[in-house]
Amino acid sequence: MSDVQQRIDTLVKGHRVVLFMKGTAQFPQCGFSGRAVQILNACGVADLKTVNVLEDEEIRQGIKGYANWPTIPQLYVNGEFVGGSDIMTEMYQAGELQPLLGA
Repeated sequence: MSDVQQRIDTLVKGHRVVLFMKGTAQFPQCGFSGRAVQILNACGVADLKTVNVLEDEEIRQGIKGYANWPTIPQLYVNGEFVGGSDIMTEMYQAGELQPLLGA
C-alpha cells in the first residue's frame, strides 16, 4: 500500500463517517459535494469528518484508486465505501441511507 493509500485508509478507518469532497462542509466547491453534505445534514450526522481533496493533490488522485471509484465526493461509513453523490441521493430517497448512518 502506498503512503497516500495508507493515509486514506487511516482516515476511513479512524472515523465513523468520512466524506472526501471538494471544499468543506461549510463551503462546498462543487454541486455534488454540496448535495452530499446536505444529505448528511438531513440525516442528522453529527460526527462527519470531511476531507477537502482540493487541498491535497495526492489524496485527490489516491482516493479514486482506493475504492476504484472515479469521482468525488465519496462517502465512507464504518470503514466501508458507500458511494458518490448520485448513490447517496438514491439511497436517501429510498430510505436506505438513514439506517446506515444511524439516523
